[in-house]
Amino acid sequence: MSGVSVRQALPEDRKAIFGVEERAFGRKHEADLVERVVADGEQLLELVAEKDGRIVGHVLFSRLLVDPDGKPFAAVSLAPLAVDPDYQGQGVGSALVRRGHEILQERGEKLSIVVGDPAYYGRFGYARAGAEKFKSDYQGDAMQALYWGEAPSSGQLAHPRAFAGW
Repeated sequence: MSGVSVRQALPEDRKAIFGVEERAFGRKHEADLVERVVADGEQLLELVAEKDGRIVGHVLFSRLLVDPDGKPFAAVSLAPLAVDPDYQGQGVGSALVRRGHEILQERGEKLSIVVGDPAYYGRFGYARAGAEKFKSDYQGDAMQALYWGEAPSSGQLAHPRAFAGW
């Protein structure tokens, strides 16, 4: 999308991020979740999309642990991804996810998990087949995995504390 820049979220962006999350989902639930993950210090990467000085999109990647055999493996959880309704369908979400993936791969991450629309997240390489053997409260058709390297394909997933009971 022309005129949109993607950058790391800053502390002064909190109010705008909350607003984008709330508008995108039509409720405060996801916005509150983001704030809890950040307050708990469990965010790995938080990006915003900005257009004309206004934050119009947000993505949060947090630490996810996979325990296949008693030795936890550090993975990534993508959740949530939000784009202001006025900017949806214009590539903002894709720009956020792609930039996030670039940064995470540069940092050496090997596995990302998302619970979301397979048609949408499939365009980034996420697949149900890579996640079907994980044990999680969120296991189902919407759970998908993206592998950037060698990582477990089964085991118990430990999501950030903020996701408990979500």
